[in-house]
Amino acid sequence: MFSFFKKKPVSPPADPATVPESATELPPVAAASAEESAEPAGWRERLRSTALGRSFGALFSNNPKLDEHLLDELETVLLTADVGVPATTELIDKLRPRLKAREFASVPALLAAVRAHLLALLRPVELPLVIDADKKPFVLLVVGINGAGKTTSIGKIARWLKNEGLQVMLAAGDTFRAAAVEQLKVWGERNHIPVIAQTSGADSASVIFDGLQAAKSRGYDVLIADTAGRLHTQAGLMDELAKVKRVLSKLDGEAPHETLLVLDGNTGQNALSQVRQFHQTVGLTGLVVTKLDGTAKGGVLFALAREFRIPIRFIGVGEGLIDLRTFDAEEFVDGLLPAQLGQAAD
Repeated sequence: MFSFFKKKPVSPPADPATVPESATELPPVAAASAEESAEPAGWRERLRSTALGRSFGALFSNNPKLDEHLLDELETVLLTADVGVPATTELIDKLRPRLKAREFASVPALLAAVRAHLLALLRPVELPLVIDADKKPFVLLVVGINGAGKTTSIGKIARWLKNEGLQVMLAAGDTFRAAAVEQLKVWGERNHIPVIAQTSGADSASVIFDGLQAAKSRGYDVLIADTAGRLHTQAGLMDELAKVKRVLSKLDGEAPHETLLVLDGNTGQNALSQVRQFHQTVGLTGLVVTKLDGTAKGGVLFALAREFRIPIRFIGVGEGLIDLRTFDAEEFVDGLLPAQLGQAAD
């Protein structure tokens, strides 16, 4: 699943150095005895449970007539699933003249055209995360609003990084939320990964700086820094993120090497405003879109891809460790569309 790391052979970490006095290391302890989740439902089933997946299925399941009414219905499906006006209009405008020219002999043929267009939207952002072994430690700064799934995503990414043979450290930079440090500590315990933290209410930039110092001195490959959730409209808190980047750059001029924004898949078109503001403040290099199972509409990925072209590194389709997946455009689109499309697309 996570076969995307560019790394050199990993040597054992250096002898432990003293953690900065201002920080407390929460050392890894015995891993949890049970796996966090059972094997999830099939990938396609998860995506087809989204509003967009269900709507596609309902629209095309009864072999509808190929006419203008079908295009109108398709347009409604896309708009209500948060694909957005620009992306939806572009698709419908491309399909309409082809439909009038009777280029589509069947519903599967029309679906194949829809599939091709949706893939064309997502291909440019299908860029997996790469950990550059020449940048050690490779620093991932993770940002987002409250409730998007930042800390959980960090834990899952850290787990798979470690499984790839990398030495990972976490920095508990979410100092505002009382349970945030404890939540990150649990992930550290499960995965035998050290966590650098300070007391609740401490300066986030200071915690993350201490984490980078510790990761450097011990020869760790990756530092993942959590940050406090904040609304993109809170100018003061957004400025604090810019401060974190400035502080990191004092110790490593290239850090952070990756800045990930975690988005809740249920957010809808508000996700565009979040990306716009966070990108303006910290310069995003990747997106993680979570909660794309169940009630999520699912179409916002197309809107994000069309407007920003920021790589989508991961998507989440459940609570389990294996439910955070490297983004694959073809897998995602095929998971949304009805199964009969395969006969037309082969």
